[in-house]
Amino acid sequence: MDKKGIIATIVAYTVWGALPAYWKLVQQVPALQILGHRTVWSFVFLLVLLTWRKQWTWLAMVRERPRVLGLFLLTGSILGLNWFLYIWSVNAGRVLDASLGYFINPLLSVLLGVVFLKEQLRPGQWVAIGLAGVGVVYLTVSYGAFPAVALTLALTFGLYGLFRKTAPLASVEGLALETTFMSVPALSYLVYLEWTNAGAFGQAEWGTRLLLALTGLATALPLLSFTYGARRIPLSAVGILQYIAPTLQFLLGVFAYQEPFSRSQLFGFSVIWLALLVYSVEGIWMAQRKAKAPRSAIVPGRPGN
Repeated sequence: MDKKGIIATIVAYTVWGALPAYWKLVQQVPALQILGHRTVWSFVFLLVLLTWRKQWTWLAMVRERPRVLGLFLLTGSILGLNWFLYIWSVNAGRVLDASLGYFINPLLSVLLGVVFLKEQLRPGQWVAIGLAGVGVVYLTVSYGAFPAVALTLALTFGLYGLFRKTAPLASVEGLALETTFMSVPALSYLVYLEWTNAGAFGQAEWGTRLLLALTGLATALPLLSFTYGARRIPLSAVGILQYIAPTLQFLLGVFAYQEPFSRSQLFGFSVIWLALLVYSVEGIWMAQRKAKAPRSAIVPGRPGN
Protein backbone atom coordinates (compact mmCIF):
# COMPACT_ATOMS: atom_id res chain seq x y z
CA MET A 1 0.00 0.00 0.00
CA ASP A 2 1.27 3.49 -0.92
CA LYS A 3 2.67 5.08 2.27
CA LYS A 4 2.43 8.61 0.85
CA GLY A 5 -1.21 7.98 0.00
CA ILE A 6 -1.95 6.78 3.54
CA ILE A 7 -0.18 9.77 5.09
CA ALA A 8 -1.97 12.25 2.80
CA THR A 9 -5.37 10.73 3.59
CA ILE A 10 -4.67 10.73 7.33
CA VAL A 11 -3.58 14.38 7.14
CA ALA A 12 -6.81 15.30 5.33
CA TYR A 13 -9.09 13.61 7.85
CA THR A 14 -7.06 14.95 10.78
CA VAL A 15 -7.43 18.51 9.53
CA TRP A 16 -11.16 17.99 9.02
CA GLY A 17 -11.41 16.54 12.51
CA ALA A 18 -9.58 19.51 14.01
CA LEU A 19 -11.65 22.16 12.20
CA PRO A 20 -13.91 22.74 15.23
CA ALA A 21 -10.90 24.21 17.00
CA TYR A 22 -10.39 26.57 14.06
CA TRP A 23 -14.03 27.74 14.03
CA LYS A 24 -13.88 28.26 17.79
CA LEU A 25 -11.08 30.79 17.23
CA VAL A 26 -13.49 32.99 15.25
CA GLN A 27 -16.65 32.21 17.20
CA GLN A 28 -17.13 35.90 17.94
CA VAL A 29 -18.00 36.27 14.24
CA PRO A 30 -21.57 35.25 13.25
CA ALA A 31 -21.73 31.88 11.49
CA LEU A 32 -23.20 33.36 8.30
CA GLN A 33 -20.28 35.79 8.01
CA ILE A 34 -17.78 32.98 8.58
CA LEU A 35 -19.52 31.02 5.81
CA GLY A 36 -19.25 34.04 3.50
CA HIS A 37 -15.53 34.40 4.15
CA ARG A 38 -14.95 30.65 3.81
CA THR A 39 -16.69 30.68 0.44
CA VAL A 40 -14.98 33.76 -0.98
CA TRP A 41 -11.47 32.92 0.22
CA SER A 42 -11.83 29.31 -0.97
CA PHE A 43 -12.76 30.64 -4.39
CA VAL A 44 -9.72 32.95 -4.41
CA PHE A 45 -7.37 30.13 -3.39
CA LEU A 46 -8.76 27.74 -6.01
CA LEU A 47 -8.58 30.44 -8.67
CA VAL A 48 -4.88 30.97 -7.92
CA LEU A 49 -4.25 27.20 -7.82
CA LEU A 50 -5.95 26.51 -11.16
CA THR A 51 -4.14 29.44 -12.76
CA TRP A 52 -0.79 28.17 -11.45
CA ARG A 53 -1.54 24.69 -12.81
CA LYS A 54 -2.93 26.11 -16.07
CA GLN A 55 -5.89 23.83 -15.45
CA TRP A 56 -8.69 25.50 -17.39
CA THR A 57 -9.55 23.05 -20.17
CA TRP A 58 -12.66 21.92 -18.25
CA LEU A 59 -14.31 25.31 -18.84
CA ALA A 60 -14.89 24.44 -22.50
CA MET A 61 -16.83 21.33 -21.49
CA VAL A 62 -18.91 23.35 -19.02
CA ARG A 63 -19.79 25.90 -21.69
CA GLU A 64 -20.89 23.16 -24.07
CA ARG A 65 -23.05 21.42 -21.44
CA PRO A 66 -25.28 23.94 -19.67
CA ARG A 67 -26.83 21.17 -17.56
CA VAL A 68 -23.48 20.85 -15.80
CA LEU A 69 -23.90 24.43 -14.53
CA GLY A 70 -27.28 23.52 -13.07
CA LEU A 71 -25.86 20.44 -11.38
CA PHE A 72 -23.03 22.36 -9.74
CA LEU A 73 -25.37 25.16 -8.73
CA LEU A 74 -27.33 22.47 -6.87
CA THR A 75 -24.25 20.85 -5.28
CA GLY A 76 -22.90 24.26 -4.32
CA SER A 77 -26.16 25.11 -2.57
CA ILE A 78 -26.15 21.81 -0.67
CA LEU A 79 -22.50 22.27 0.28
CA GLY A 80 -23.17 25.82 1.47
CA LEU A 81 -25.96 24.58 3.74
CA ASN A 82 -23.68 21.85 5.11
CA TRP A 83 -20.87 24.32 5.77
CA PHE A 84 -23.17 26.81 7.50
CA LEU A 85 -24.79 24.21 9.74
CA TYR A 86 -21.39 22.76 10.68
CA ILE A 87 -19.92 26.15 11.59
CA TRP A 88 -23.07 27.11 13.50
CA SER A 89 -23.19 23.82 15.44
CA VAL A 90 -19.53 24.11 16.50
CA ASN A 91 -19.83 27.69 17.69
CA ALA A 92 -23.19 26.98 19.35
CA GLY A 93 -21.54 24.36 21.57
CA ARG A 94 -22.88 21.36 19.64
CA VAL A 95 -19.68 19.71 18.44
CA LEU A 96 -21.01 16.32 19.56
CA ASP A 97 -24.04 16.74 17.31
CA ALA A 98 -21.72 17.53 14.41
CA SER A 99 -19.54 14.49 15.11
CA LEU A 100 -22.63 12.27 15.29
CA GLY A 101 -23.66 13.53 11.86
CA TYR A 102 -20.36 12.52 10.32
CA PHE A 103 -20.42 9.15 12.09
CA ILE A 104 -23.82 8.49 10.51
CA ASN A 105 -22.88 9.87 7.09
CA PRO A 106 -21.12 6.79 5.61
CA LEU A 107 -24.09 4.55 6.38
CA LEU A 108 -26.59 7.12 5.12
CA SER A 109 -24.56 7.44 1.91
CA VAL A 110 -24.86 3.68 1.40
CA LEU A 111 -28.63 3.94 1.88
CA LEU A 112 -28.85 6.82 -0.61
CA GLY A 113 -27.01 4.64 -3.12
CA VAL A 114 -29.70 1.98 -2.72
CA VAL A 115 -32.58 4.43 -3.11
CA PHE A 116 -31.26 6.59 -5.96
CA LEU A 117 -28.64 4.48 -7.74
CA LYS A 118 -30.36 1.11 -7.25
CA GLU A 119 -27.24 -0.34 -5.65
CA GLN A 120 -27.55 -3.72 -3.96
CA LEU A 121 -26.62 -4.09 -0.30
CA ARG A 122 -25.03 -7.15 1.22
CA PRO A 123 -26.55 -8.61 4.42
CA GLY A 124 -23.75 -7.19 6.57
CA GLN A 125 -24.43 -3.70 5.25
CA TRP A 126 -28.13 -4.02 6.04
CA VAL A 127 -27.22 -5.06 9.59
CA ALA A 128 -24.99 -1.98 9.93
CA ILE A 129 -27.71 0.37 8.67
CA GLY A 130 -30.26 -1.27 10.98
CA LEU A 131 -27.99 -0.81 14.00
CA ALA A 132 -27.39 2.82 13.09
CA GLY A 133 -31.14 3.34 12.84
CA VAL A 134 -31.61 1.84 16.31
CA GLY A 135 -28.90 4.17 17.66
CA VAL A 136 -30.54 7.25 16.12
CA VAL A 137 -33.97 6.28 17.47
CA TYR A 138 -32.52 5.69 20.94
CA LEU A 139 -30.74 9.06 20.89
CA THR A 140 -33.97 10.72 19.79
CA VAL A 141 -35.83 9.17 22.72
CA SER A 142 -33.06 9.89 25.24
CA TYR A 143 -32.65 13.50 24.02
CA GLY A 144 -36.38 14.00 24.05
CA ALA A 145 -35.88 15.67 20.67
CA PHE A 146 -35.09 14.64 17.12
CA PRO A 147 -31.28 14.93 16.44
CA ALA A 148 -31.95 17.38 13.63
CA VAL A 149 -28.46 18.90 13.45
CA ALA A 150 -26.68 15.55 13.19
CA LEU A 151 -29.07 14.09 10.62
CA THR A 152 -29.17 17.27 8.52
CA LEU A 153 -25.37 17.33 8.39
CA ALA A 154 -25.33 13.66 7.41
CA LEU A 155 -28.09 14.11 4.82
CA THR A 156 -26.63 17.22 3.17
CA PHE A 157 -23.16 15.70 2.91
CA GLY A 158 -24.64 12.41 1.73
CA LEU A 159 -26.68 14.14 -0.98
CA TYR A 160 -23.63 16.19 -1.96
CA GLY A 161 -21.62 13.00 -2.40
CA LEU A 162 -24.46 11.39 -4.35
CA PHE A 163 -24.70 14.21 -6.87
CA ARG A 164 -20.92 14.62 -7.14
CA LYS A 165 -20.59 10.89 -7.81
CA THR A 166 -22.20 11.39 -11.22
CA ALA A 167 -20.77 14.86 -11.89
CA PRO A 168 -18.27 15.20 -14.77
CA LEU A 169 -15.69 17.38 -12.97
CA ALA A 170 -12.90 16.33 -10.61
CA SER A 171 -12.87 17.50 -7.01
CA VAL A 172 -10.78 20.68 -7.39
CA GLU A 173 -12.46 21.86 -10.59
CA GLY A 174 -15.88 21.01 -9.19
CA LEU A 175 -15.25 22.88 -5.94
CA ALA A 176 -13.99 25.86 -7.95
CA LEU A 177 -17.24 25.96 -9.92
CA GLU A 178 -19.33 25.52 -6.77
CA THR A 179 -17.53 28.33 -4.94
CA THR A 180 -17.93 30.50 -8.05
CA PHE A 181 -21.70 30.23 -7.71
CA MET A 182 -21.58 30.57 -3.93
CA SER A 183 -19.22 33.57 -4.00
CA VAL A 184 -21.67 35.84 -5.82
CA PRO A 185 -24.19 36.08 -2.95
CA ALA A 186 -21.45 35.61 -0.32
CA LEU A 187 -19.34 38.52 -1.57
CA SER A 188 -22.42 40.72 -2.00
CA TYR A 189 -23.43 39.97 1.57
CA LEU A 190 -19.96 40.69 2.97
CA VAL A 191 -19.63 43.94 1.01
CA TYR A 192 -23.05 45.07 2.27
CA LEU A 193 -22.05 44.32 5.87
CA GLU A 194 -18.82 46.27 5.55
CA TRP A 195 -20.66 49.15 3.86
CA THR A 196 -23.07 49.36 6.79
CA ASN A 197 -20.27 48.92 9.37
CA ALA A 198 -21.79 45.62 10.49
CA GLY A 199 -19.07 43.42 9.03
CA ALA A 200 -16.67 41.63 11.33
CA PHE A 201 -13.72 41.81 8.92
CA GLY A 202 -13.42 45.59 8.96
CA GLN A 203 -13.87 45.93 12.70
CA ALA A 204 -12.06 42.85 14.00
CA GLU A 205 -8.48 42.63 15.21
CA TRP A 206 -5.81 41.63 12.71
CA GLY A 207 -5.64 38.08 14.12
CA THR A 208 -9.33 37.48 13.42
CA ARG A 209 -8.98 38.99 9.93
CA LEU A 210 -6.08 36.64 9.22
CA LEU A 211 -8.05 33.62 10.43
CA LEU A 212 -11.02 34.57 8.26
CA ALA A 213 -8.76 35.00 5.23
CA LEU A 214 -7.13 31.61 5.87
CA THR A 215 -10.47 29.79 5.79
CA GLY A 216 -9.83 29.26 2.10
CA LEU A 217 -6.64 27.34 2.85
CA ALA A 218 -8.34 25.44 5.68
CA THR A 219 -11.01 24.34 3.22
CA ALA A 220 -9.00 23.55 0.10
CA LEU A 221 -5.76 22.05 1.45
CA PRO A 222 -7.31 18.99 3.16
CA LEU A 223 -9.38 18.42 0.02
CA LEU A 224 -6.22 18.39 -2.11
CA SER A 225 -4.51 16.09 0.37
CA PHE A 226 -7.50 13.75 0.34
CA THR A 227 -7.65 13.72 -3.47
CA TYR A 228 -3.96 12.84 -3.63
CA GLY A 229 -4.24 10.07 -1.06
CA ALA A 230 -7.55 8.52 -2.13
CA ARG A 231 -6.21 7.85 -5.62
CA ARG A 232 -3.29 5.86 -4.23
CA ILE A 233 -4.83 3.61 -1.58
CA PRO A 234 -7.68 1.07 -1.65
CA LEU A 235 -11.23 2.30 -1.08
CA SER A 236 -11.48 0.01 1.95
CA ALA A 237 -8.59 1.89 3.57
CA VAL A 238 -10.28 5.23 2.84
CA GLY A 239 -13.44 3.85 4.45
CA ILE A 240 -11.61 3.09 7.69
CA LEU A 241 -9.61 6.32 7.78
CA GLN A 242 -12.71 8.50 7.30
CA TYR A 243 -13.66 7.89 10.94
CA ILE A 244 -10.62 9.88 12.08
CA ALA A 245 -12.51 13.15 11.52
CA PRO A 246 -15.68 12.51 13.55
CA THR A 247 -13.63 10.76 16.26
CA LEU A 248 -11.46 13.84 16.70
CA GLN A 249 -14.57 16.03 16.70
CA PHE A 250 -16.12 13.83 19.37
CA LEU A 251 -12.99 13.98 21.54
CA LEU A 252 -12.83 17.77 21.18
CA GLY A 253 -16.48 18.09 22.14
CA VAL A 254 -16.19 15.93 25.26
CA PHE A 255 -12.73 16.75 26.57
CA ALA A 256 -11.73 20.14 25.15
CA TYR A 257 -15.11 21.90 25.19
CA GLN A 258 -16.67 19.78 27.95
CA GLU A 259 -20.05 19.47 26.29
CA PRO A 260 -22.61 17.45 28.29
CA PHE A 261 -22.38 13.73 27.54
CA SER A 262 -24.70 11.46 29.49
CA ARG A 263 -24.74 7.68 29.85
CA SER A 264 -27.74 7.46 27.56
CA GLN A 265 -25.84 9.40 24.88
CA LEU A 266 -22.87 7.07 25.37
CA PHE A 267 -25.12 4.08 24.76
CA GLY A 268 -26.63 5.64 21.63
CA PHE A 269 -23.20 6.57 20.25
CA SER A 270 -21.95 3.07 21.08
CA VAL A 271 -24.70 1.44 19.02
CA ILE A 272 -23.76 3.65 16.06
CA TRP A 273 -20.06 2.87 16.59
CA LEU A 274 -20.97 -0.83 16.55
CA ALA A 275 -22.79 -0.26 13.26
CA LEU A 276 -19.68 1.39 11.81
CA LEU A 277 -17.54 -1.50 13.05
CA VAL A 278 -19.84 -4.03 11.35
CA TYR A 279 -19.83 -1.95 8.16
CA SER A 280 -16.03 -1.56 8.14
CA VAL A 281 -15.17 -5.18 8.97
CA GLU A 282 -17.66 -6.44 6.38
CA GLY A 283 -16.21 -4.09 3.76
CA ILE A 284 -12.62 -5.17 4.46
CA TRP A 285 -13.62 -8.84 4.37
CA MET A 286 -15.37 -8.44 1.00
CA ALA A 287 -12.42 -6.47 -0.40
CA GLN A 288 -10.04 -9.28 0.61
CA ARG A 289 -12.32 -11.88 -0.97
CA LYS A 290 -12.40 -9.95 -4.23
CA ALA A 291 -8.62 -9.55 -4.17
CA LYS A 292 -8.15 -13.31 -3.75
CA ALA A 293 -10.84 -14.35 -6.25
CA PRO A 294 -8.82 -13.89 -9.49
CA ARG A 295 -5.94 -15.95 -8.11
CA SER A 296 -8.18 -18.83 -7.07
CA ALA A 297 -9.83 -18.77 -10.49
CA ILE A 298 -6.56 -19.41 -12.31
CA VAL A 299 -6.37 -22.89 -13.81
CA PRO A 300 -2.83 -23.94 -14.87
CA GLY A 301 -2.50 -24.69 -18.55
CA ARG A 302 -5.85 -23.13 -19.48
CA PRO A 303 -5.38 -20.21 -21.94
CA GLY A 304 -6.95 -16.93 -21.03
CA ASN A 305 -6.52 -17.29 -17.27
